[in-house]
Formats: sequence, structure tokens, C-alpha cells
Amino acid sequence: MAPPKKVGIREGLPFPLGASWDGKGVNFAVFSANAGKVELCLFDQSGEHEILRVELPEFTNEIWHGYLPEVGPGTVYGFRVHGPYAPEEGHRFNPNKLLLDPYARAHIGELKWHPACFGYVMGEDDLTFDERDSAPYVPKCVVVDPNFDWAREAQWHRVPWDRTIVYETHVRGFTKRHPKVPENERGTFAGLATQDVIDYIKSLGITSVELMPIHTFINDSYLLDKGLTNYWGYNTIGFFAPDPRYSAYPARVLQEFKEMVARFHDAGLEVILDVVYNHTAEGNELGPTLCFKGIDNASYYRLMPEQKRYYINDTGTGNTLNTTHMRVLQMVTDSMRYWVQEMHVDGFRFDLGTILAREPNGFDNQSGFLKACAQDPVLGTVKLIAEPWDCGPGGYQVGGFPPGWAEWNDKFRDIVRDYWRGMVPVAHLAPRLSASGDEFNHRGRGPWSSVNFITAHDGFTLNDLVSYNDKHNEANGEDNRDGHSHNLSWNCGAEGPTDDPEVLGLRDRQMRNMLATLFLSKGTPMLLAGDEMGRSQQGNNNPYCQDNEISWVNWELGARGEALARFTARLAGLRRRFPLLTRGRFLSGQWDETLGLKDITWLAPDATEMADDQWGEAHARCMGLLLDGRAQETGIVQRGRDATLLLIVNAYHDLVEFQLPEVVGGREWRLLIDTNMRDEAAEEEPTFAFEHPYGVTGRSLLLFELLLDPSYGSARTKRRAVHVRPTPPPVAAAAPAEAAEEEAAKGETAPEPVREKEPAAS
Repeated sequence: MAPPKKVGIREGLPFPLGASWDGKGVNFAVFSANAGKVELCLFDQSGEHEILRVELPEFTNEIWHGYLPEVGPGTVYGFRVHGPYAPEEGHRFNPNKLLLDPYARAHIGELKWHPACFGYVMGEDDLTFDERDSAPYVPKCVVVDPNFDWAREAQWHRVPWDRTIVYETHVRGFTKRHPKVPENERGTFAGLATQDVIDYIKSLGITSVELMPIHTFINDSYLLDKGLTNYWGYNTIGFFAPDPRYSAYPARVLQEFKEMVARFHDAGLEVILDVVYNHTAEGNELGPTLCFKGIDNASYYRLMPEQKRYYINDTGTGNTLNTTHMRVLQMVTDSMRYWVQEMHVDGFRFDLGTILAREPNGFDNQSGFLKACAQDPVLGTVKLIAEPWDCGPGGYQVGGFPPGWAEWNDKFRDIVRDYWRGMVPVAHLAPRLSASGDEFNHRGRGPWSSVNFITAHDGFTLNDLVSYNDKHNEANGEDNRDGHSHNLSWNCGAEGPTDDPEVLGLRDRQMRNMLATLFLSKGTPMLLAGDEMGRSQQGNNNPYCQDNEISWVNWELGARGEALARFTARLAGLRRRFPLLTRGRFLSGQWDETLGLKDITWLAPDATEMADDQWGEAHARCMGLLLDGRAQETGIVQRGRDATLLLIVNAYHDLVEFQLPEVVGGREWRLLIDTNMRDEAAEEEPTFAFEHPYGVTGRSLLLFELLLDPSYGSARTKRRAVHVRPTPPPVAAAAPAEAAEEEAAKGETAPEPVREKEPAAS
């Protein structure tokens, strides 16, 4: 729509914030507590030429606002904000800099790094004032038409937490090499919505797709100078706008995103967004002035109390968003509601989530942000997942978030990695298999609160975890200095690619071991996209800047990849088949006098219950978990009706004979999973008698189902099939690195592996 021939701006309203089209014109409203004047600038459709500049006439409750008739969707705009340029007082107003609307629903154009983008004179300190116009070099905002037909959404129901399986992926990287996606749609929302892609995700048993950041973000200049790019996108500049780079049809990016969500919902899949509300792309005092810094720096950012020229940097990115300010908190929660109500997403994963719950005195699980989410009738209906750590003091808060939240559990990640490379005993693994009750079993939280993962976007892929001892990040241009060196990985005897069949066989088994541990543990499993097919990043554990084949999913699976994908789908199927694995109660390991059983019994290889001295054995690498499906399911005292399962894990390098336990009411055991067996699609599942000595291969995992004795009936017997001790296993264990140090101090070493190729302690 063309701009009005005459400037007929009206007072407008201070709400809603942003640019809102009512069919006749657009209301503009922007918060700035410390500005003296705000100008609205309109541009032509290309965003290159300013065609109108008008002052917003009203200032109500720190909101500048005005209504411009005869403009509508497609209008390109930005703001110029006047006020004091006094960095030492926290103010960085500079009307020479065109600014993005914090509430813009769409952006056009990309940032062109130029000295004019900075509020100060580059080459001098940040107390100087730059008078160049930044408009030719910065992205602009676009007024949008929000209309979309969600008619079929009335039938959509979100996936319950206890049935959730999360799949973390990247919009661009997932389909960029997909052969069945039209070439012009690869790497876009439209590509992700392709039926072949959706069918594949469904075939794995996934319920919820978690997309890495899709909010508009900025490419860092130092990466562009090296021919690289910010591939991951953790550099947000617009919290309401999907990045047009992920659109096959940028002029209708909102509709394309909504269509993707609608198609996912049609298939029964949730969409979760990875969001970065902890910082922005403007950096510290030496960063560019693109939006928040020029609108009201002192309100939007946390500044050093005694030196307001400088920023508090609890994020490690240069700045920290000030969610203790009511308007900034409003912006974050408004953004979340927008993505839920207007874009129909099903939840959020919060990057550096601890930041959002920081008050002036540090992390507070009664912070304003957490209270706002808890009482909100919209946000209270969606999935909220915290990355429960940041770089600031007291920033590690696993288990510290309030009821209703789920959290990434890095303790599960680290212990499972270390266990399967033979570096920690079973005592460390036990609480992780049972939803880390030592961290989450309080305040009525459920086992689903623990989001279990072994790999994520940050770090090695599963294939690289068993193929590399060391990171190989040379492609990042930082001489391999970037990325974490504490990977808890083991190459199984050869660094990187190899043709050695014995090494490849061990790697495949290790991947199956970790996938099975992930899917068969209590808690919410999260799978990194491509791990189910053995995707490699060539040993790069920090490919944040690699928008190329290092990061993109390779859809040429090969026989090994296809077998692993089938195995993954089988694991997800078993999780659906056995509700026992997803029950909403933490396991206690206590004898239930009323029902005459225990919900979980931890077994030694001789089928006796693990004794206290066995839990303390530093070299214990094999144990069994007897999960009784007759245990109480809910707060009502009555027997459960689920199947009883036996899970056996063996991280020892050699075969261990495990005596299959006798269980009251059972007849025999049926083998469902043995990770030593490559083909998991066998038509027959073999059965084994009680007390059968099963040879558990070194470094393998087994799952058995108890077949019931028809003659047992419903008798309430208390005869104990295995020796039952009244105390559960320890729920807290020393960190893997500490355990390795303790063993080294005692002169003990980890068990010798196959071919004498043992992982090195990190």
C-alpha cells in the first residue's frame, strides 16, 4: 500500500505495541522511558529510499504512539529516537541511526556492516558521537497482514509430557541436502513442511520438533570477514519476526511459517522454538546501534551499577537483556504469547534460561519472569524447557526451576557418555536412568521434568562421539581453540573415519547403547537430528559458523545409517508400547507392604539385589533394573497393569554372565533388545527361562519383557522372587572426572577394552 499523500497522523493508542493494521491504517507504538522524541520513517518497497518521516505525537505511560491512516501491510518502516547521548549515564540515543521496531512482525533486508551502523565514531572510544545515517546499511521493519486460515486447528491437541519425544533440528540444515525436497525450498520452512520430510520424522516415533533459533538474527562481522556465517542463529535482533532467510518465499514468510506449523499439526507433531531472550545482537558498548540500544539502552540492558557505560555480561555475548524491567519483561512474554496465539507453536526451549530468572541478587526461582509464566493462562498451556545454566555467578541451576518447567539435564548427558566408555561405575548411572530424582523429585515435579539428552547442537554428534577422542574445529578459523575439549568421547580405537570392521562394529554398538539408554530411561528423551542415521560433523564440536555440509544432514544414509534409523524407530516404539517407561511417578525402590512389591529393583549379575558394598565398587560396570509393572501408577493405591521389564547394562569390555531373575507371577523372559545384535527387525523374539545365565556381550544393553504365568491370577502374594533390601540405591554420585581422579589415586585403572583400545580420561 502506498504512503498517504498528506501527513495526516493521528494520536493513536499506546497499545498494542508495534505496528498494528486495522484495515484502514496502522497504529505505531514503541516504548522508551528516556527518549525526548520518536520519529517514524517510511521507506519504499525496496527499503532503500526514505519517503516519509513523521513524529509520533503522543507519549503515554512511557509509550510513544501515533496512527497513520491509508497505510497497510507491506509498508516498510523504522524509527529514529532522540534523546541524550550520555554513555556514562547509560544513554546512547542517536537519531542518525535508523532503528528496528522491537515488536516488528517481519523484517526486510540484511545488515551491511559499515561504520555508520555504530552510535560512536569507529576507531575512537564509545563516548564519541557518529553523525552518519545508518539507514542505507540496516534492515527495516514491515507491516504485516496476520490473517491465516487455521480452520483445521480446532482438532489439534498438544502432546502430553509423558508421551513426548523431542527432536532438535535446524530449519536450514535438515533439508538443505534432502533429495525429495524441491531445490528452491531446501533449507526453508516450506522444505521442512514437505510431506516426505514429515513422514520421515513421524517414522522415527518423534512427537515434538524443536527448531533451533528462527527469530531474525544478525551475521557477525568477524565471521563474514572469514567467509563464514552465524549458522546457528543465537544472535537475535527481532523477537517477533521469523528470519526471511529461512523462507522460500520471503514476501510471505509469516504465511509460510504458519503453513509449516499447520502441516506438522496435521501429522500430530508439535513445534517447539529454541528462543534467545537472554541477549541481543547489539553486543557491548562497542557493538552496533540497531534497535534496543538506540531506543532505550538504560531500560533494555543490564548495566554495571556504578559504571553504566558498560554492560553486565552474564551471557558471554557482550550484553544481557534486562528482564527485571517491566517493559522488557512484557516484551518477552508478549513475544511468547504471539508465537503461541498467532503462530500456533507448542512450546519454547530457552537458551541460557537461567538469565531470564535473574534478579539483581542472582538466580531466583520466584523471579518476575518465572511468576509471569506461571500465572499466564496462555503460557501455562505450552511446553517450557530451560537450558538451566549461564555464564554468570551461580548460573548452574539444574533442578532449580519451578514446577511446570522441564530442563535440559547435562548430568544425564555426561554420566551416560562416561559410563559407556567405561569410566564410571553403575552407581553413577543409576539415578540418571530413573529421571534424576536427586535433582527433580521435589515440589510435585514429574519425571518428565528431566529432558535427557546425549548430544545436542552444541558438541559432537553421536557418530562423532564414538569416532573422535579430540575435537577437530580447524574449519572454524580459530586454530582449533574454540569449542569444548571435555567431550567425554572415545574413538573406539581409531581417530575419525576408518575401514576397520572391528572398530566400526564397536562404534555401531556404542551408538545403539547410548540411543537405547536415552529412550529406555525415565524422563523426556531428546534426540539430535541425524544421530539416528549416524550423521557426522567431521569431528567439529562447535559448527556454529558452518553453513555447509559439515552441519547439513546427509540423506545418503547407507546400510549402517538405515540400520541405525530402524533401531531408533524400534526404541521409540517400545517406549510407546510400555507405559511403564513413561509413568508420572518417580521410582522409590522401597518395598510396598500393601502391594507386596517394589517399583524398581537393582540387580547384580547373579540376580540378587545390589548390596551397599556393591554400590561402592569403583569397577562395577554391569547391573540390571527390574521395573515392576504392577507397582502403583498414581496416587491411588492399587496395582498397575503394565508389563514388567528387565533392563541390563554392561559397560565392561568383556562378556558378563547375567542370571535372569525369577519374578513372582511370571513364566519366562522375552528378549526385546540386545545391542550386540545388528538386526533389530527379527520376526521372532526369543524367550529365556528364569535363572538362565545370559551371556551379556561387553559394552552392550539388553531389554527383556516378563511373560506372565496364566496360573498366577490375581493372588496378592508377598513372596519375594529376589532378595529385597529396604533401601534404594544412592541417588547422588561423584562427577565422572572426580571418580576417575579417585580411581587414579588408588592406583586403579579402567577395565581393558577389546583390542586394548581404551578411551582416555578427559
